[in-house]
Amino acid sequence: MNHPLPDMMSGTMSKIREMIGANAIVGDPITTPEGVTIIPVSKVSFGFAGGGSDFMPKSGPAADVPFGGGTGAGVNITPIAFLVCKGESVRLMPIAAPASSTLDRLVEQAPELIDKVMAIIDDKKKAAQEKKAAEEEALTAE
Repeated sequence: MNHPLPDMMSGTMSKIREMIGANAIVGDPITTPEGVTIIPVSKVSFGFAGGGSDFMPKSGPAADVPFGGGTGAGVNITPIAFLVCKGESVRLMPIAAPASSTLDRLVEQAPELIDKVMAIIDDKKKAAQEKKAAEEEALTAE
């Protein structure tokens, strides 16, 4: 005799798979006329429960044991941020309140911080190259 509980649980799990796909977490990209691409990012959480019981008959064959049971699931999808892509720059724009810990804030700000450091380095390299070119030009002019 096949027990109905595994069928109930697999049916509920297949419904959860239908509801939660990759697009529930990282949404479809949206491109603006200015060439900016915005990608929504969400947090997905879900719960699942199932159970049942066999009821032994007071009389009759044991093969005809009645079963009572049920399964259920809940899904919560919360938008948390947007990835904003413009040219070579990618920024994470959080929707929620700022992170509570210093480490969390540092991780959130890392891409912007790296962009700023790279810009400073590039500016210093450019200034050094211009200075060197000016010195070489002065030497050749003498």
